[in-house]
Amino acid sequence: MAMRNETREAKLEALEERIVRSVEELVSGEDWRRAMEFAARFRSRSFNNTLLIWAQHLEAYEQGRVPTPTPTWVAGFQDWKKMGRWAEAGGGYEIRAPVRVRFATATPKDPASWRRLAKGQSPRPGEVVQRRVVNVVPAHVWDVSRTHGAELPELPRPKLLEGEAPAGLWDGLASQVESLGYEVLRMPDSDAIRGANGMTDYETRQVLVRTDMDPAAQVKTLAHELGHARMHGPNQQEARQHRGIGEVEAESLALMIAAAHGMDTSDYTIPYVAGWAANVDGKDPVQVIRDTGEKVRRTATDVLSQLDTIQLGNGNPVSLRIDGPEHAGPEHSEPERAPDRAPLPERESRRVQAAPGRGL
Repeated sequence: MAMRNETREAKLEALEERIVRSVEELVSGEDWRRAMEFAARFRSRSFNNTLLIWAQHLEAYEQGRVPTPTPTWVAGFQDWKKMGRWAEAGGGYEIRAPVRVRFATATPKDPASWRRLAKGQSPRPGEVVQRRVVNVVPAHVWDVSRTHGAELPELPRPKLLEGEAPAGLWDGLASQVESLGYEVLRMPDSDAIRGANGMTDYETRQVLVRTDMDPAAQVKTLAHELGHARMHGPNQQEARQHRGIGEVEAESLALMIAAAHGMDTSDYTIPYVAGWAANVDGKDPVQVIRDTGEKVRRTATDVLSQLDTIQLGNGNPVSLRIDGPEHAGPEHSEPERAPDRAPLPERESRRVQAAPGRGL
């Protein structure tokens, strides 16, 4: 048992080192934009695990083991098996999976009253049940390209013309802004809001968006301002003390919402990563980047879950129902062997779009 625990700790330490390396490689604003766009497509995973999946899949692509530089659907060995698909031996990506257990209490406001439920144990009448993370263990997930078997259904993909906004997105975002106690006002031009595309006024509780832009730009601006309203209000003193990071968080939220709807994100400009990450006194820039990525991911996931719009998937196969993020199943060093599979399709050429410079 001691040897097994030592092996587990060694694997977790190796994963931590890989996460740190991945964060350190997010040097430019373009790097951050691509990371956020990727996170939008795999938003059911933590930001740390998103980086792990991204790095390992890209490495597999560069070695010719997968056909595309970006994964499509990702799930654990047992989940793929439930869907009638076989995971390739040695083809999984290591992640850090939280271990969640159930706790119950009849008095939720008393922290000392919560008790852990055994597997299969039912709560007593009148008790409230919560799942809590009690540990983190190494686990594996596989991209669909490293599995084969039964066909999978596909989600409808939003199709947008240039400058067009996804149907229902403005109304959905505006409704969320209003639920926070803000009034959404459409302004005729930038002169009415100090030369900006949009503005959030915490004192008057108003969100202003200029309307002399195409619908996609208006929606993107409203998403940015929703980020300010949610993450940078008067009670969020730390965020408001570091305006640079506040702008990065709001712009990154808008980017993730746009990416989840199939919108073009190439015009999203994020400042030099090392600059804003080093802007918080007393904190390691690497930790600031990790905290920012996770904060944006959590907020974007919540915003998107409340929208009645056609969105890209969250990285989980359509037929897979997952109770909370990071469901990877038990660790498998070597999955059972499957029948021979067909050769991989031809690899796509890698294309990286340059983002034109634009202020936040």
